[in-house]
Amino acid sequence: MSNIPQELKYTKEHEWVRIEGDTAVVGITEHAQSELGDIVFVELPAPGAAVAQHGDFGVVESVKTVSNLYSPLSSTVSAVNDALAATPELVNKDPYGAGWIIKLQGFDPQELTALLSAEQYQKEIGG
Repeated sequence: MSNIPQELKYTKEHEWVRIEGDTAVVGITEHAQSELGDIVFVELPAPGAAVAQHGDFGVVESVKTVSNLYSPLSSTVSAVNDALAATPELVNKDPYGAGWIIKLQGFDPQELTALLSAEQYQKEIGG
């Protein structure tokens, strides 16, 4: 069974979001990184870029495939995880910690209601 932290919200496309005050931290789930395999490159948006809920904001490339990244919220990118440029495997090693991908600010908290709970995400991936 995949590690699915209870405090996070999830998308059907396997992104997670953690709210820290007025910032939303976004990454991909442990399930997603295990399906992708070894991640070799993460294409990140520029800070200040606008993203739409469920709109794509970047790409993650693994030894198996290339996959788009989708934003769980409409917002503005306030930070990107620059460490991923040199060490994209952080997404594999610590998907909910050091492997975070972007941070968002200026989101509508109402949009969180459209996301999946940990239980709903578990069902989505067949757990």
